[in-house]
Amino acid sequence: MLKASPGETLLDVGCGTGYFTRRFGQDSALQVTGIDPDRDAIAYARAHACGAEPYLVCDARDLPFPDASFDFTLSVTALCFIEDQRRALREMLRVARKGFALGLLNRHSLLHVQKGKGRGSGAYHGAHWHTISELRDIFASLGVQEMQIRTAVFLPSANLTARLVEQLCPHVVPWGGFIAVAGTAGTG
Repeated sequence: MLKASPGETLLDVGCGTGYFTRRFGQDSALQVTGIDPDRDAIAYARAHACGAEPYLVCDARDLPFPDASFDFTLSVTALCFIEDQRRALREMLRVARKGFALGLLNRHSLLHVQKGKGRGSGAYHGAHWHTISELRDIFASLGVQEMQIRTAVFLPSANLTARLVEQLCPHVVPWGGFIAVAGTAGTG
């Protein structure tokens, strides 16, 4: 979905302990920065940094960076726990020169049936589960271009059968547990 080159910059919004930030830094040669409002998670991320990547305590709804200061912005399920998601998305688009990618929880999935009912359970407690139509509505007013939406993780068990189903399901099937959204930052 995102086509990044070595040396380009990526802001991981809601990085938590920095797992995905480190992976992107190692696997793609991007210059990565992680942000999260949780001081303990940021302390952990700093202690486990794989290089010189910075980790900062800050709020996704009020990013302390100038316009277009990163090539890409990324957020993996963090927006599902932010009350004013539209404001956080505006901020992510504001600081992105080229594009963005999101991983969100899908309300129309087996994962939601297992973990998301009511207020959710475990790590999913309090999460907002999105629908694809809801995301289209949110992004319609934000100036996003070339938006792509896909789903993944159709069977949450991750056993051999689930992995085979993942390989056979077309990318357009809308019932995966996670929704991936990517696009080009517009003028939103």
